Amino acid sequence: MRAIPAASAALLGVGALVMTAPAAQAHGDTSGFRGSVLPAVIAAGGQVTLRATGCEQSVTVSSAVFDTVTVPRGRTTAGVRVDRDAEPGAVHEVSFYCGTFWQSVDLTVAGGRPVTADHPRRGVHAGEGGSLAGLNLKEIGLGAALVVASLGTAYQLSRQRADEDGDGT
Repeated sequence: MRAIPAASAALLGVGALVMTAPAAQAHGDTSGFRGSVLPAVIAAGGQVTLRATGCEQSVTVSSAVFDTVTVPRGRTTAGVRVDRDAEPGAVHEVSFYCGTFWQSVDLTVAGGRPVTADHPRRGVHAGEGGSLAGLNLKEIGLGAALVVASLGTAYQLSRQRADEDGDGT
């Protein structure tokens, strides 16, 4: 009789893990989706080509140095003009979104002295570096909460069942 509560706990735990798997895969690089900016270094006011491959739907591309652009479904490229007032030497992130998949690449504004970590021009350029790049802490927290809740519920149900079995003898 104790096998049923243990199986229930195991099934609830596996179910919670399966429910969190799509969120974990959403930021992975398993789709074959790729984004690029050509040229990667451009003068302020210059025209760049945004290239997105491996996506079966429209791709949205955004950055701080140009307006948001959509690469229509069935096409792989779109052109966009970099803002004329973009700071020379600055490096900007360009983000490509294909459904739940995304990828970021850098675009450098040519001219002037490059902005480095030793000599930032306007504060520190903060980003997602190290081993946490691409992780969404809200999704990880939600997944952990689901796993803990399912295990706690399964444990509580198995204890109640054991108490009921023990009282009847």
